[in-house]
Amino acid sequence: MADIITGSRITPAASAAAAEKNDARAEPAWDLIELLFFAYRDFVGDPDHVLATLKFGRAHHRVLHFVNRNPGIKVADLLEILKITKQSLGRVLKQLVDEGYIEQQAGPQDRRQRLLHVTAKGEVLAMRLARLQSVRIARALGGLEAGAHESARRFLMAMIDADERQDVLRLVDKANGVARRRHHDDR
Repeated sequence: MADIITGSRITPAASAAAAEKNDARAEPAWDLIELLFFAYRDFVGDPDHVLATLKFGRAHHRVLHFVNRNPGIKVADLLEILKITKQSLGRVLKQLVDEGYIEQQAGPQDRRQRLLHVTAKGEVLAMRLARLQSVRIARALGGLEAGAHESARRFLMAMIDADERQDVLRLVDKANGVARRRHHDDR
């Protein structure tokens, strides 16, 4: 986000500090904060049970999810999405590769580049975890008014740092296009 007056970049930390200063007297949104904590706990809890049987954790889930949704993703791009260290990703990725869930391929132009793909085994696991989470989402949206899916989508997008929203939306839309092509090809 750019500051219109000075043209300088406002960091998320600076934006949060400004909001905190403006809302110093305002009561925190305790109910929403706590509901988000509990919703996240249960949203990831369903897949956690499956992952635990494989001795995997949430980091494995996130890597598997984004590699499944973005076939051929570069390691550097995955690091940017997950906002984790190279060492953290390396440890998790090694386990997923060693156990046959993800494979690495050299880039077609740059052989040093590592492109990641799920294996058939990885796709089965990624889809199993996504279906568990989709059931929870459908159940929650089913009890709400028409248009709740779009309202939830707008709310979640608004929760993302403003300077990253367009990149996130492009990533989601691109992955949705890949998923549609996969589904069409499977017919």
